[in-house]
Amino acid sequence: MHNIMKWTTFIATFFFVSTLLAVCIYKYVPVYVTPLMIIRSVQHITKAESPQWQHKWVPKEHISKHMAMAVIASEDNRFATHNGFDLKEIKKAIEERKTRNRHRGASTISQQTAKNVFLWPKSSWVRKGFEVYFTFLIEKIWGKERIMEVYLNSIEMGASIYGVEACARAHFQTTASRLNEEQCALIAASLPNPIRFNSAKPSPYMIKRKGQIIRLMHLVPPFPVVQKSEQTK
Repeated sequence: MHNIMKWTTFIATFFFVSTLLAVCIYKYVPVYVTPLMIIRSVQHITKAESPQWQHKWVPKEHISKHMAMAVIASEDNRFATHNGFDLKEIKKAIEERKTRNRHRGASTISQQTAKNVFLWPKSSWVRKGFEVYFTFLIEKIWGKERIMEVYLNSIEMGASIYGVEACARAHFQTTASRLNEEQCALIAASLPNPIRFNSAKPSPYMIKRKGQIIRLMHLVPPFPVVQKSEQTK
């Protein structure tokens, strides 16, 4: 029993120290590789395909002022004000499961960032528990602007495409800094399922969703990242 307690304490301490260190490092260091990139590459190999991914990290000052607003409008309207968890959306999701038997996503941009950078994509209660832990850490250590910067640089935006710079180049033959409002809204419209929804070849549903996102972008208060980008330019 003594040995079990000793090893349990050692593992718990190692986990806490190593994860805290990783979060502190990523506050300043670009995220060049995520677990999803590796998983997708392994999937390519198992299909006898050549593993590849398109990804280029760019600082937030080199990302269009519209991009942060588009993902906030599409994914997380209360991103600037919540503490990492949108309790109103969680409550709505629970109610819809009860009344409509419908599974409604309630993950915030902070939660999605924590999952993308530190965890695996397949949902489970274990992953959700780690997701809560990492979301709490990045909210406290990184802050909103860094979370948004990492999110826009690491999220999957197409088949083997990660981050807004790679998406801008592959889908619109431009750079992240030159994306216009409509292009940003199309990218945001694809995020629920970027493999199914292609921002370069938008379906009628995506075009309709783009219009909805643009209308919301004009209603959501400006995010600090946008303001800083405007000052930089």
